[in-house]
Amino acid sequence: MSQRKLKLVVISDIHLGTYGCQAKPLLNYLKSIDPETYILNGDIIDIWQFNKRYFPKSHLKIINYFLKEIQKGKRVYYLIGNHDEALRRFIGFKMQKLEILNKKVLKLDGKKAWFFHGDVFDVTMQYSKWITKLGGVGYDLLIVLNSLVNNLLERMGKDKLSLSMTIKNKVKSAVSYINLFEEVAVNIAKKNEYDYVVCGHIHHPNIKKYKIGGKEITYLNSGDWVENLTALEYQNKKWSIHHFEEDSSLDKKEKIDQIDKSSKELFEELINEFKELDK
Repeated sequence: MSQRKLKLVVISDIHLGTYGCQAKPLLNYLKSIDPETYILNGDIIDIWQFNKRYFPKSHLKIINYFLKEIQKGKRVYYLIGNHDEALRRFIGFKMQKLEILNKKVLKLDGKKAWFFHGDVFDVTMQYSKWITKLGGVGYDLLIVLNSLVNNLLERMGKDKLSLSMTIKNKVKSAVSYINLFEEVAVNIAKKNEYDYVVCGHIHHPNIKKYKIGGKEITYLNSGDWVENLTALEYQNKKWSIHHFEEDSSLDKKEKIDQIDKSSKELFEELINEFKELDK
């Protein structure tokens, strides 16, 4: 399968270790691209809701895939989010071309891009973390229910729907929160003279241009791999949101290989990849 060349890809809110995580489509997407740099913009592993009884093979394959990309010499910036905040103790860690950070500023074709997860703007995160964690569990249950509903709709020959997106779109406070989130991010970007501000966190993929004091600032959000199945791509001085759709051209042998290995074999492979990186 041919891969699309990209200068940069931004992926966030994968939530590995939760029932809502769409790891198989993500793996297929990753196999379809060939970026120079990966920005993993927070909530990659959902440590909040981590349950050792639930970490399927497809989730292990995502971790293994990124380790292999690092081995190939690809640069990977892992930016910490709220659901993987336990990794903050490793801020500043470097191994080959992997770095674990809170935020990253990059120069892209003469413009400054500021990357960070975005939970710093979340008031509930700062003052009522237990409410946010409880909401995360409720959200995960809603995604499981949504999967059951969509399976039934598919059998009936009807279009899929997103329960949480329907709720978000109908609740004015949710819409106001998203708008406020974007405005705060853009205003801080203006003060720091950034041209792009790139977030995740709110599971709302978007590219929007703002003009503040004569300066144009572009707000970007990579969405998630729970409902939207989106990533931000940068190539030829242009940003775009990629909405994943299953690629029927994916090699059949690859699909079989994805099933063949046991969890034990995948875990051993994962450990070996770490050992290779540490040499």
